[in-house]
Formats: sequence, C-alpha cells, structure tokens
Amino acid sequence: MENTYKNLIVWQRAVELVIAIYELTFHFPNSEQYGLTSQIRRAAVSMPSNIAEGKTRRTGKDFRHFLTMAFASGAELETQLIIAKRLGFAKPELYLKADTLLNEVMKMLNVLLQKTSGVLAASSSI
Repeated sequence: MENTYKNLIVWQRAVELVIAIYELTFHFPNSEQYGLTSQIRRAAVSMPSNIAEGKTRRTGKDFRHFLTMAFASGAELETQLIIAKRLGFAKPELYLKADTLLNEVMKMLNVLLQKTSGVLAASSSI
C-alpha cells in the first residue's frame, strides 16, 4: 500500500471536519456569506490541505512546518467558531459535531508535532 497523505487518519478526520463546517455554516445568516462564513470555511479547508502538502513534500522539516500551519489554522477556526456561537449564528447543538472533530484533529496534530519534533532533533544532532 502506498504511503500517502490519504492514509493519514488526521487528514481523514480533517476532511470530515471540513464537511461538518460546511453543514454548520449553511445555517449562518446570508449576511455572513462573505464574512465569518467564508473565513471559517477557509480555515477548515486549510487544515487537511496543509497536512496533504506537508506529507507530499517528503522531508521531515517540511512536514512539520505544514503540520504547524494546519495546527494554527485549527486555532483560527476554533476562535471563529467561538465568535459565531457568541453571535448566535446557529443553534448551539449544531456546533457539536464540528467542535468534536476540531478537538480530535487538534489533539492528533499536537501528537504528530511532538513526534516530528523528536525526529528532527535526533537528525540534527547527527
């Protein structure tokens, strides 16, 4: 089996997160189409996109760099979801799936970042 980004569980969950975000933001007011809806969707799409790009770069340093960017996009997304909730853009229960997936992806990214940090530290001391 080929070792590709599509085999990474974190990428698969991040794609699921994007779908959940699109389903959630469908309920946002039309007036937010070019505002928070657009920003939330871009931040969500950025996560699996950066994971894929980093994995395809084929170096540990590049992979870690793009994982860091995916993690930062996750923090951006989390912030935007908090704002959308506080503004009451959708019913609170509609956020549950997106929040759960975002939390899961962020934990996975954090573990991957810790693991790649160790690999990079070991290789740089050689």
